[in-house]
Amino acid sequence: MEQDIAAPTHSSKCDSCGDRCGKLEVFDWLSDLPDQSDGNDIVEIQFKNTRKGFYRNTSQTKLSKGDVVAVEASPGHDIGIVTLTGELVLLQMKKNNVSPSSYEFKRVYRKAKPLDLEKWEEAKGLEHETMLESRRIAWDLGLNMKIGDVEYQGDRTKAIFYYIADERVDFRELIKVLAERFKVRIEMRQIGARQEAGRIGGIGPCGRELCCSTWMTNFKSVTTNAARYQEISLNPQKLAGQCGKLKCCLNYELDAYLDAQKDFPNTAIPLETEDGTWYHFKTDVFKRLMWYSAGRENAGIIVTLTVDQVKEVQAQNKKGQRVKKLDDQTPVLAVPKENGYENVIGEDSITRFDDKNKKSNRKKRKNRKPGNRPQNTNDANKAEGQEERRSSPGRQGNARRRGPGRGGDRRRKEDNGPKTE
Repeated sequence: MEQDIAAPTHSSKCDSCGDRCGKLEVFDWLSDLPDQSDGNDIVEIQFKNTRKGFYRNTSQTKLSKGDVVAVEASPGHDIGIVTLTGELVLLQMKKNNVSPSSYEFKRVYRKAKPLDLEKWEEAKGLEHETMLESRRIAWDLGLNMKIGDVEYQGDRTKAIFYYIADERVDFRELIKVLAERFKVRIEMRQIGARQEAGRIGGIGPCGRELCCSTWMTNFKSVTTNAARYQEISLNPQKLAGQCGKLKCCLNYELDAYLDAQKDFPNTAIPLETEDGTWYHFKTDVFKRLMWYSAGRENAGIIVTLTVDQVKEVQAQNKKGQRVKKLDDQTPVLAVPKENGYENVIGEDSITRFDDKNKKSNRKKRKNRKPGNRPQNTNDANKAEGQEERRSSPGRQGNARRRGPGRGGDRRRKEDNGPKTE
């Protein structure tokens, strides 16, 4: 009965498998095609972070992307997630320079059972505490190394410790202490700073996920010459990535810049004119423009020349001739009108939701003269009543002279005078 219970499938971006998905994810653009039996039994399995492997489905179990499977390991078995099946696996192997004829494929045993998943989750829960404890042990042994990540095997019989070290480290004593402390088989793997950044993941300064975490598997060396060819400022803070090394993206457009600069003149040669010597200031590679300044250190007066004009001037200087002013050769460039953003409907206005009628009513009240009578009849009656009260001094006097008792009534009668019969 346990074999009939299939493990729940997981999507590539989910919460159930934690940090084991999303790294080096491959889009299966053949998934909507009808299932065709192409005879390819090789599948791609992903483990923690960026660790992947190719396995052979010898049991011919129907697997799809997201299935949790148990695969062959040494020793025991490991638990991973199927990330790719079908024809794209062969293309992925070709991309990673893996030959199907010489690669030693391990087997896919079965889909993971509930007991396998339970043990797998327990092993994942121990990884963080194991990493912290192993760092303390390495510090006590005086080893110049940094343990960046720990990965337990699915059956919890083996643990892989990923570390970074600038020099060779003798960790034989460390392996003995770790094996005695955690009661598992220990495997040490040295990785570089770029590989560590790919395993941890993060967001780059461009706003996208790190290339080493999403698609990059081969890390080529990056030098500062790549920044010089692209006319990038040599600022270490801007050129360095999250790994502390030069950004890998500096190599992306390097070939395009090198091809565009094949026929460019040597910028180290100054231009000799009748006015003096002009030195190279900067270059716009794709617009084929070069700026020259009158001073070597101070910018001062800057002249814009095309690549062909610079070649002509250098050719005349090579013959021993000095040209006239470079201002006469500066091309007049038509500045194109940029179709920038225009706030047509006022969406950026902070006060666009304010009631404009309130402001107009305030202006009307301020502009209203004191002699103007209100248009409303009720307001007019109220105003007339207030004017009558102000204009009747008898009432105010009576109110002031009014006292308690009958004395006040007698005074009011005397003030009103005798009654006429």
